[in-house]
Amino acid sequence: MKKIIAPMLLVSATAITACQPLSPQDRSNLGLVGGAGAGLLLADAFDANPAWTVLATVGGAAIGTQVARNTQTGQCAYSNGDGTYYVAAC
Repeated sequence: MKKIIAPMLLVSATAITACQPLSPQDRSNLGLVGGAGAGLLLADAFDANPAWTVLATVGGAAIGTQVARNTQTGQCAYSNGDGTYYVAAC
């Protein structure tokens, strides 16, 4: 089941970005989904037990929501921890 869900999450996240310009909240959600998918894939690659798989997925989601990169301007949006973001060079 894990081998199906993680790629589906990553494909869904990529499809969302192709549809429309994203708001800051959408970018945060995309980071969450992408990070969670990456954590799940990494745990699966190392054949982790269920507890480590959950930890890797949650950790990936947390990291994914903390940093969002704008590849056109070379700037990153960093979380302040209170639901707001600031933009600075990556």
